[in-house]
Amino acid sequence: MKPAPDFLTHPHDPRDPSPWLALYLDQSTPLDDTVKAAWLKDSSSRSRQFVLPFVRPLARTLIVLIQIVKLLLPKRWAASRALHYLLAESMKRFVSPEANWLVLRHFTLGAQILEFIARNSPIPVETSPITPVALDELKDELFLKHDLNLFNFVIRLNQALRDHGRQLETVSEPDFSMITEPAVRLDAMPDKALNFMDLQTAIECFTPIYQLFLTDNDFWRATNSLQLDETIGIYAATILGAPQHLILLNNKHPLVPMSTLRAGYRLVLHGLSTEMLHALLMRMKAAQAGAPLPKG
Repeated sequence: MKPAPDFLTHPHDPRDPSPWLALYLDQSTPLDDTVKAAWLKDSSSRSRQFVLPFVRPLARTLIVLIQIVKLLLPKRWAASRALHYLLAESMKRFVSPEANWLVLRHFTLGAQILEFIARNSPIPVETSPITPVALDELKDELFLKHDLNLFNFVIRLNQALRDHGRQLETVSEPDFSMITEPAVRLDAMPDKALNFMDLQTAIECFTPIYQLFLTDNDFWRATNSLQLDETIGIYAATILGAPQHLILLNNKHPLVPMSTLRAGYRLVLHGLSTEMLHALLMRMKAAQAGAPLPKG
């Protein structure tokens, strides 16, 4: 059992209130308490406060320089397996347990959300779920496969709907059977002296490396996949008949690609949006079954 974050153990001081405690106690957005505590512990870390401001401008400068260097490399040059080996080993050694846990959760949450949409579509659609529970599983090119799965799903879904002259529509009793808590455990994440780097700093560090080891097409596709947050949100909101929850999305508009320089920051928003949509689906599943609502 990992110790609780400082903002949950220190007494509340009305003259010096903790912003992290305020965000944790706030219930205006759907997020499981355990996830929220891990997210805010990571966000309130010294790494994010003192390391991220130095790393972010350096990382964005590297993105520009690498883009220039890649003009001189063969168009199809890539080393995806080496990239994923490097990412997995770096995460095991330098990234905080909370950040690693949130990253691994993300793959399973994304897979469940796509399956939810597919299962509640009027036309059956194939999905390719990715559900890692250990960091070493990332070495099987899972970051790249995650992006490919998203675009392939959107293409398959909409091609099937077009072929049959159908559209997604509100489902009175949605199928939530695939929506469950991921098997990945926080206490199984590496937690040694050097595992200090927060999620945002890690993403900023890894984005230029991701760009260097992939083709331009793969990197641009990965960056543009963030634009699909609103698309997936609209699909889920249509099925649920709950368009008000689209206000939680920040990666807009899907038809207006943004610069790769902000990919790291937008990737964090993407992860948070996925967590909140999954938490919302968990709440609706519990309500449909008449079970107690998950905390948060």
